[in-house]
Amino acid sequence: MNRYPLWKYVVIAVALLIGFLYTLPNFYGEVPAVQVSPVRTTQKVDRALLERVEAALAQAGVKPTGIAQDERSIKLRFADTDTQLKAKDVLQQALGQGYTVALNLLSASPQWLASIGALPMYLGLDLRGGVHFLLQVDMPRALERAAERYQGDIRTLLREKKIRYASLSRERDVVTLRFREAAARDEARQAISQAYPELELREGGSGEDLLLNVTLSKPAQVKVQENALQQNLLTLRNRVNELGVAEPVIQQQGVDRVVVQLPGVQDTAKAKEILGRTATLEIRMVDEEAMQDPARLQAAVVSGQVPFGAELYYERNGQPILVKKSVVLTGEYITDAQAGFDQNNQPAVHINLDGRGARIFKNVTRENVGRRMAILLIEKGKTEVVTAPVIREEIGGGRVQITGMDSVEESRDVALLLRAGALAAPMEIVEERTVGPSLGRDNIEKGFNATLYGFAAVAVFMVVYYQLFGLISILALTTNLFLLVALLSMLQATLTLPGIAGIALTLGMAIDANVLIAERIREELRNGMSPQAAIAAGYERAWDTILDANITTLIAGIALFWLGSGPVRGFAVVLCLGILTSMFSAVMVSRAMVNLTYGRAKRLTKVSI
Repeated sequence: MNRYPLWKYVVIAVALLIGFLYTLPNFYGEVPAVQVSPVRTTQKVDRALLERVEAALAQAGVKPTGIAQDERSIKLRFADTDTQLKAKDVLQQALGQGYTVALNLLSASPQWLASIGALPMYLGLDLRGGVHFLLQVDMPRALERAAERYQGDIRTLLREKKIRYASLSRERDVVTLRFREAAARDEARQAISQAYPELELREGGSGEDLLLNVTLSKPAQVKVQENALQQNLLTLRNRVNELGVAEPVIQQQGVDRVVVQLPGVQDTAKAKEILGRTATLEIRMVDEEAMQDPARLQAAVVSGQVPFGAELYYERNGQPILVKKSVVLTGEYITDAQAGFDQNNQPAVHINLDGRGARIFKNVTRENVGRRMAILLIEKGKTEVVTAPVIREEIGGGRVQITGMDSVEESRDVALLLRAGALAAPMEIVEERTVGPSLGRDNIEKGFNATLYGFAAVAVFMVVYYQLFGLISILALTTNLFLLVALLSMLQATLTLPGIAGIALTLGMAIDANVLIAERIREELRNGMSPQAAIAAGYERAWDTILDANITTLIAGIALFWLGSGPVRGFAVVLCLGILTSMFSAVMVSRAMVNLTYGRAKRLTKVSI
């Protein structure tokens, strides 16, 4: 009657073993660490850099407790924060400005646990420490950039329609066209309104100085601002994720602000560098006239006398090149970028442009056959000429190929940078806050103590009131806690203070099921049923009540997750998972222990309840 088949015991044993293994990493805690990564994302971390790091630390007498290397960074663990800070200063001085040396925290769990995927839960900013930023998007600048794009589009459109105009200029987010004839202005007005219905056109001036002012309509301005904010969110998320910051929080706040939280990062200055790591692409024409004059090129290189309307850069082979300031195309028109190979089987990046970008690129290549076009990669304020090929023919279809890559890895990195994109509008940090690791440890200690004291109080009550059944219930409750932590670790969920509150609440609610079962067994015993039959009836008849109670709580938890945000959703996740684990532990695990205790007794006359 009160016996489980063997397979049920096996399922429970496997669940407990997995729960123990995946809970174990959370008990090792974290150790101070230093993370070294190149400023340029296209630069790889190799053995030579690792040797430089080890040599610098050895010369300074600083000994790390562990070193880990991957493609993007080198992470060094240290015994205490004093050694960590000393190592950071030593490495920054030894490596120079080409590398970012940031303070961090790493898990202290052994490698064999990591090899089976047993990793600790991520800890939120309030538990782990880290940096918090509130950034405000410069919306006027976003509108200016949109107007700058339309300025180029309008110039191309009027050239295609062969409409004569005196000048085309831009003042902030207003594009102004000047005409000498009213007929030309009317023709331009009609062409622009048909091609770009989202623009507002206003006439002005008189005589031979006729004006046509072009601005974005109100709905278009709102759309530009929304797109700018969403692109900035995506860009920040991509850049931070690529740098390996564990579980960053990047979310919108209001209409023009973004919250960025980087748990585990203690160095605010380096965190700002992480946020500033964006890359974009610019396509410009080479100043052929200046390049063909050796004297002018030499003057630009030696004395900085750059011709008007041009800028001096250097190609990868070290050769100087004069590039026109006017930008033909930017990375904002890129819809996708993938690494590949060119027709000579050399590494390349294949770029897909949107409709407008494809049209602009087609017109520019048609009008500049035989001239050189420079493709510039701008990252962290530094501009690099990736390649400057000669335009052989008109290129249409919106697919562009960038050659000149040194390796396949570099082509992958450049494609990744271009997909990540650039900030659609500048962002200013209006609030920054650093949460120290000591405060995080204090919060963890308080949360752990609250859970421990609550658990101890429940254990005392259950053992006193229900005797052996109370002890079995407490063992099942302990199993529930292990399984819940294991699930959170498997999902790599971020634990915050509300999450700890959810764990404490789950433990308090989970004991209800055992109370229901124990009371039902008592009732059956009072009604004269035999102990074995009372145990079986107690578990079977309490199940419906347990199921109903947990389903209603689960619905509330799902609603919190669906409608809530931030810490509320974290609390909801812990609550919902806790309900599932409590049903398993309160019914199956406790029943298995009761069966092992009483199920094999042939003549059971009394139970300790």
